[in-house]
Amino acid sequence: MKVSVVIPALNEADNILSCLLSVKRQGGEIEVLVVDGGSADDTIEVARSHARVITSVPGRAVQMNAGARHATGEVLLFLHADSRLPPDAVLALKQVLDDPHVVGGTFMLAFDSRKFLLRLVAFFTRFKFRFFHYGDQGIFVRRSVFQQLGGFKEVPVMEDIEFLLQLRKMGRVTLIKRPVTTSARRFLRHGIVRQQLLNLVLVILYLLGAKPETLAKWYQPTKSARESCPGVRR
Repeated sequence: MKVSVVIPALNEADNILSCLLSVKRQGGEIEVLVVDGGSADDTIEVARSHARVITSVPGRAVQMNAGARHATGEVLLFLHADSRLPPDAVLALKQVLDDPHVVGGTFMLAFDSRKFLLRLVAFFTRFKFRFFHYGDQGIFVRRSVFQQLGGFKEVPVMEDIEFLLQLRKMGRVTLIKRPVTTSARRFLRHGIVRQQLLNLVLVILYLLGAKPETLAKWYQPTKSARESCPGVRR
């Protein structure tokens, strides 16, 4: 079972090497694709020695769809450029996909910070409640199912939430009890409580019918230039 790891990136030269090395350490047949959205730093140069690099217009959903179109694996794993896979992630992924009823899933979450509140946020990702699962935990899906769904909805925010909602309609969505470690930079910059409350409010509003374009206007003012690839809780 070949796994294609698709990594959308924008100005991630400081983080992407750790991400790529965590992928390269996995066993089995793996294809790695970095989809760059127009980085002004050395992201492309760093990535080229470890992955196939594709260029795209910016936007996480757009970039992930672009990567999926170039991928050749039976399974697609979407990983943020500031996240790292646990050592046995791909093995665990293949094991759960041995069940034909499983169409995809996510991993648990950990942060690269030992602050208590962040550990608490990460703790709740071990439960299958929809408010606790986002794209930074790594979303994996059978390629055939991804194609049936038409990929990610190309919206400025909430593409991960929308995709997981649709994925659940296709079959069993599983949670692998191993953590993907992601950067805590956004929480630390804007405040842990404030950032988590914002994330939850945006998700609730989206589930209640708010348009992603409207939610993006609330989300964008808190973003720095380094975080200009859209997506909640990054």
